[in-house]
Amino acid sequence: MKPGWRELEEGGKILNAGNSAEHKTGDWRTFRPVLKEEVNCTHCMFCWIYCPEGCIEAKDGKRADILLDYCKGCGICAKICPVKAIEMKDENEFK
Repeated sequence: MKPGWRELEEGGKILNAGNSAEHKTGDWRTFRPVLKEEVNCTHCMFCWIYCPEGCIEAKDGKRADILLDYCKGCGICAKICPVKAIEMKDENEFK
């Protein structure tokens, strides 16, 4: 006989804080952010501020790189960029 709901352990517990780096979640996205080489990034850092996953790296107050291991492909960075230096491309183009 299976246990009832009262006997089950609680789910969704985070037992050790700060473990998100161990869980790469970017492999199921449909679109990938790509930096356009022909457009000069102004380093306004809007992409860094608005990225819900914290995938935009910053170094010395400038946008450095996009951490694709954790990017979900939401496109917020591309939408918020005032100079359109980021574009979303189909993930299948990179396979």
